[in-house]
Amino acid sequence: MILIAATLVAPRLARAQDADAEALFTQGEQLETAGKIAEACDAFEASNRIEPRAGTLIRLGQCREAQGRMVSAWSAYKDALTRVKDPAKRQIATSRVAALEPTLSYLTVSVPDEARVEGLSITRNGKALDPVLWNRAAPVDGGVYTISGQAPGHEAWSTTVEVANSGDKASVEVPRFKELKAIVGPPPDPTPDPIEPPPRVETPAGPGMFTPRRKIALGVAATGVVVVAVGAVLGLQAKGLEDDAFAKCPDPQSPCDQYMEAQDLIGQAASKGTLANVALGVGGAAVVGGAVLWFISGPKAEGGAVAIAPRLGRGSAGFAVSGRF
Repeated sequence: MILIAATLVAPRLARAQDADAEALFTQGEQLETAGKIAEACDAFEASNRIEPRAGTLIRLGQCREAQGRMVSAWSAYKDALTRVKDPAKRQIATSRVAALEPTLSYLTVSVPDEARVEGLSITRNGKALDPVLWNRAAPVDGGVYTISGQAPGHEAWSTTVEVANSGDKASVEVPRFKELKAIVGPPPDPTPDPIEPPPRVETPAGPGMFTPRRKIALGVAATGVVVVAVGAVLGLQAKGLEDDAFAKCPDPQSPCDQYMEAQDLIGQAASKGTLANVALGVGGAAVVGGAVLWFISGPKAEGGAVAIAPRLGRGSAGFAVSGRF
């Protein structure tokens, strides 16, 4: 309490120039005045992170002393000495370092040679402890510390130790970790009995959908489609020739300047029209015949005989389908 009162009446030792650092510094002073020491220390520490200054570190050291964290206070004063330029601030930091050093508590983590297995790592309160700090007395604040260790192929190890706030000399010795035994199963039989595969059962394949007659049906229908397409092209050509003839002579039966040319075009149109009708008839009959043959030529009807023959008549054309079904 004497230290807190001295802090409250002491002149301001630092004025941070950065706006955020200044705001945190001022907040720390206000919290300290209100008796909220832990919050005040956090504010001074945050201000110092933004803009490290000797005066801020001294105020932080005073705050940590009020908390009873002597090593943290001592460390803050030591950091202040690396930055201080003002003789008065240097005197404050120097005197506090000298006063606190005899009161510090120390924790030694001993790692003997027999405990140093390959891959060994040691942690103190969850943070890795550098091997340089093994077997060395390190100044620590008072409190409870958890020392843990692990290494590949070994059981993990952990223990706790309590360190007093001042003047304590605590130590922990790391034992040699127990090795983990590999889980080994029974050795395999060097001559296992051969496993015979189950006998293969041949399943007779049923008749497919595409019987020979149905393949014929598809061929006939496809041919019919092609012939119908040819007939359509011939019909279009005939219509075009007829239109050209009427363009040259609107009334082909009456003489005109291009009468002979118009008659020739009409003759060509008639020929192509006849061919178109024949092609359309043959093609259409082929498509219908192929469809009929498809439907009557399923797998069960494969034993029959089918014959397909084209039929041409005066002004008509088609296919004749005959056979046993």
